[in-house]
Formats: sequence, structure tokens, C-alpha cells
Amino acid sequence: MFLRSYEHRDCPILAQLFYETVHTVNGRDYAPEQLDAWATGTVDLDAWDVSLSAHHTLVAEEGGIIVGFADMAVDGYLDRLYVHKDRQGRGIATALCDALEGASGAARFTTHASLTARGFFAGRGYRVVREQQVERGGVLLTNFVMEKVN
Repeated sequence: MFLRSYEHRDCPILAQLFYETVHTVNGRDYAPEQLDAWATGTVDLDAWDVSLSAHHTLVAEEGGIIVGFADMAVDGYLDRLYVHKDRQGRGIATALCDALEGASGAARFTTHASLTARGFFAGRGYRVVREQQVERGGVLLTNFVMEKVN
């Protein structure tokens, strides 16, 4: 596995990976209607491309296949972290986070972690600041604002 910088042509693949990951991996912690609200299957690819391009975005590849991605804003906010549903537990998320955190000059890192990802971030030294309910399409999703001092 190797990490590389995001390229505009990656956007549709990352959107599909996001959808598949949410609907499989996060299915153990969220109800089907919550998964549908979180990942509808249609994302605004132009908006995603702008956001991914504005952040420090890394893509993980294995054998020429994209297996994960993550992006961090200059202020240390980790926006997205998704690993392919068939590549979970292989250190991809850790490698992505290590690289982003290591390259950041931010004094602290923050993220909005899902129920599924909370334990991963806690293991990296993030602490829960607060639990929150986020509304997507009239459906409430629980997640956690978490932070880690750099």
C-alpha cells in the first residue's frame, strides 16, 4: 500500500468508496434509514472536488486500486476518513492519519467521529469533547466531536 496526493480524477471513485463503506462498515452501528441519509448515493462531485482539493487529501492505493482516502484542513480538522469495505483492519486508516497529522502544523486535531470510528480515534489519543446529533434529510445521526493535542 502506498499513499499519494489526491487528483481531480479520483473524485468519482472516492464518492463510490464512501457510499459502499458507509453502507457496509457503518451498518453495525446505524439503522438502514440513517445510512441512507448519511450516504445517499449521489454526492455533488464538483463540491467534493473543491473540498478535497482545498484540504490536504491523501489517497491510499494497493495494486493500482484505491483502498482509502482522508482529508485534513489546514486548521487540523480531519473531515473524511474512509477505507474500502474489503480492506478494513489492515492499517490503512492508521497510515492515512499518521501522514496527515505528521504533515500538519496545527496545534490540535479535531474530527466528527461516527459511532463506528470512535474507538479508532480514541486509540489514537483523541478524546470526546461532546456527543452530538446531526440531522441529514430529516434523520438524526449520532457522532462525536473528538480532539487531540498535537
